[in-house]
Amino acid sequence: MNSDPKITPLRPKRPCPECGKPSARDTFPFCSTRCKDIDLNRWLKGAYVISARDDEEEPDANEPK
Repeated sequence: MNSDPKITPLRPKRPCPECGKPSARDTFPFCSTRCKDIDLNRWLKGAYVISARDDEEEPDANEPK
């Protein structure tokens, strides 16, 4: 790839969410395939979860809506 100063990049460089190094175009927003695979592994294990509030009750299936 050419680094021509006249060409505007499509998106700004951001730090990798895993290690903080500058992101690469091929693996955006990550810096490498390794960091990309680490993040994918976390998704597959269920590490990224939005917890529900405990004070909310489940609607009863027998009650009419």
